[in-house]
Amino acid sequence: MQAQNINKFGGIYVATICPMHKDGSIDEKGLADHFVNLISYEGIVGFLINGHAGENHLLNRDEKRRVVEIAKSTIEDKGVIVCGINCESSGEAQLHTEDAISAGADAIMVFPPFSWALSLSTKMAVIHHELISNVSDYPIFLFQASIGSGYMAYSHETLSELIQLPNVVAVKEGSWETSRYEENRRLIKRINPSISVMASGDEHLMSCFMIGSEGSLVSLATIIPEQIVSLDKAVKKSDLDSAINYHKKIYPLARVIYGTKPQGFATARIKACLKLLGRLKNQNVRSPGHNLDQKEISILRNVLKDIKIL
Repeated sequence: MQAQNINKFGGIYVATICPMHKDGSIDEKGLADHFVNLISYEGIVGFLINGHAGENHLLNRDEKRRVVEIAKSTIEDKGVIVCGINCESSGEAQLHTEDAISAGADAIMVFPPFSWALSLSTKMAVIHHELISNVSDYPIFLFQASIGSGYMAYSHETLSELIQLPNVVAVKEGSWETSRYEENRRLIKRINPSISVMASGDEHLMSCFMIGSEGSLVSLATIIPEQIVSLDKAVKKSDLDSAINYHKKIYPLARVIYGTKPQGFATARIKACLKLLGRLKNQNVRSPGHNLDQKEISILRNVLKDIKIL
């Protein structure tokens, strides 16, 4: 698949998790079940696998490739597979990209390396993405990091350069702040209108959808896919009353998962919710992460009950 006809990269994608055994190894059956369950929901067009919610920074190269293989073998052609590439080295990122494409991914999402939080030049960002493009002509999604992530949150100058690279088809806009989201969306659409701007920032999905989006790649859809899809549809139909009602269910869950400190435990909270809902055998995360205590699990349980999911 090449980076033509790029407007098709819209809709709601689930940013999936990666089930783990107690020893930290991947639960392959649990992962396959996770994929099969989620692709069955109407309106889900695909997955973002090996993203932050999938603990990509804690998986080795072979494990990341295996996740792609399992995704491809389970969902086949029922949805689009976008594979996250999160490497500090551009050379390593090239290898992971080749793995992802050969294992069955339809597109890749290039995450800014964590070291960029401290220092980044526009030239560095362009070189990193260009080197990845050198080993694959498949579509590339950019990741616009949150305003609290230092220089990982691309400046307007850097974003302007990246969206003009030939293979770039979409941006997961994760600024986590609605005014910055609108600034970046307006910038992107002015320079390259064909780029899909995908909303992130689960607490304010409704705001982003109303400002304008081509969809979302969102980890909250692992728990409430129907509500996320329905919110998007309601906004597109200008059905404000329905959109507000869906937002009332989405917002409390988003706040308790992403708005609770430390925010780095969002994946553990998602897994705990899936376990409470009977969709996951355990809530294990890979070290140095750890499982939640019973107090926090009780909070999650109460929110799931309040929004009538549990």
